[in-house]
Amino acid sequence: MSTRNPSHTNPKPCNHLAEYKLKYGLNGYNALQSCLKTTPQGKTSVNKHQTEMPRCCFCSGYQGRLYVCLVCSSISCSNHTLMHTQLENGHDIAVDVERAELYCCVCCDQMYDPDFDKAVMCKQIADMPIKNGVEIGEVRLNKRRRLGTGAELGAKKSSKQPISMRDRRAKSCFPLGLRGLNNLGNTCFMNSVLQALLHAPPLRNYFLSDRHDREACRRRSPDRLCLPCDIDVIFSAVFSGDRNPYSPAQFLYSWWQHSADLATYEQQDAHEFFISMLDLIHEKEGKAKNPNKDNGDCQCIAHRVFSGELRSDVTCTTCGSTSTTYDPCVDISLDLDTSICSSTDVANKSVKTNGNTSISTLLGCLDLFTRPEKLGSDQKLYCENCREMRDSLKQMSIGRLPLVLCLHIKRFEHSSIRKMSRKIDRHLQFPFSLDMTPFLSSSIVRNRYGNRIFAFEGDEPDASTEFEVFAVVTHSGMLESGHYVTYLRLRNQWYKCDDAWITEVDEGVVRASQCYLMYYVQKVLNRKANEDLSCLPMSPRGDSFLPIAGCC
Repeated sequence: MSTRNPSHTNPKPCNHLAEYKLKYGLNGYNALQSCLKTTPQGKTSVNKHQTEMPRCCFCSGYQGRLYVCLVCSSISCSNHTLMHTQLENGHDIAVDVERAELYCCVCCDQMYDPDFDKAVMCKQIADMPIKNGVEIGEVRLNKRRRLGTGAELGAKKSSKQPISMRDRRAKSCFPLGLRGLNNLGNTCFMNSVLQALLHAPPLRNYFLSDRHDREACRRRSPDRLCLPCDIDVIFSAVFSGDRNPYSPAQFLYSWWQHSADLATYEQQDAHEFFISMLDLIHEKEGKAKNPNKDNGDCQCIAHRVFSGELRSDVTCTTCGSTSTTYDPCVDISLDLDTSICSSTDVANKSVKTNGNTSISTLLGCLDLFTRPEKLGSDQKLYCENCREMRDSLKQMSIGRLPLVLCLHIKRFEHSSIRKMSRKIDRHLQFPFSLDMTPFLSSSIVRNRYGNRIFAFEGDEPDASTEFEVFAVVTHSGMLESGHYVTYLRLRNQWYKCDDAWITEVDEGVVRASQCYLMYYVQKVLNRKANEDLSCLPMSPRGDSFLPIAGCC
């Protein structure tokens, strides 16, 4: 990584930020340091008036997002930041009071600047206590600088090993691997998916065991960006023990280079980003190792972890003959089903329904996905047996399950008549443990023929059908301007990953969220990962390592 051009490390700032820095330099950043306050959990905010509650200078509001101007220090709410910059020429750059993040009032977007990041980090370290004559955060800042520029972490595997109990007491009670990701400018879609992938057991094991050789990859293609290499750097950074939020700027730049049509600071769809990531990993690893194999037989890490198989049966309604096709998949997209609950059922639910008795369940969505569907008269298909176009029934089922099952909930729909899109805010109930047996092709076909088929060609006696949820990506807000957050389940405790901030939450909070992407892992793999954590080595002082979820 260190051989790359440093000018390619971080995304270019917007023109308004560039103009601000050209005129004011780092004066605003340095002046802001005296107003920064960091909690013991590492959350930094702007505390400009210690005795007064910050309020918008236009409407005197104090709720919601507030922003302090870096030029005149006036405070505006999210509804009036644009008005402020229109009234005051050149007052384009502000800082989020609650999150201490850079914000462009003209673009109405969060921005990333390594100089601002450094100013915040320096303030955090200055506030840290002195231990044995050495500042606790000194080593962290040096490592953060290296990682922020995409530099190598070193070849030693010890950098990825668990840290001892005495070190963890000084950092956090959270499991190793829980680390916030800085928002680089409307990149919550990226951060939310990365948090889920960082804790997918098979993917985590692959990168933490140095299965992707960055040195060999760089020797083969010294002048080309490698997305798996950048993912490997993120794994090393997140599991290094450093608790300060990490900025995946090099990864974002690399992804932009491979996905030129998505290279923008605008909000992207988390599901599209997830698919794009897997495709790019396959392009780098899969085709290099097996150039002649299709995705179904690919042995790249992306398809070994996420690839499954869907079966489609199309039955002629006239003669009853069936044609079957199989297609590989890395996720399953589900329409929200609608069930009508009685008032008693609603009262017994732990989730608020806001008086609306129309709810959806994940099992109902899977049942809807595998339910026979009569194709319309404009979708007639050619029947080989009848030798003419016929009406038909189509039924989907799951032929092969992946190690990690990604379920995509279709919350965005487009009306071709009204020529507009909208978001579906309906609540979805989902189980933490999921048995996929009823939705397998073997079960679907047996039910179709009244269980008269005792042996099925797709039966795999050793295949695991029981899954456990470990990550849920949620979306809140409107279609055009929403926010993505990830909830991680580590050793039966849920954690909320909201960009740079990690907080512990109850399962009721997760159940009440608007699920968009759901990640389930085979139960046997999840249990084995947790069992492996109980066999950790001893530190030199004899202190046993803490059992840490998400590390092998």
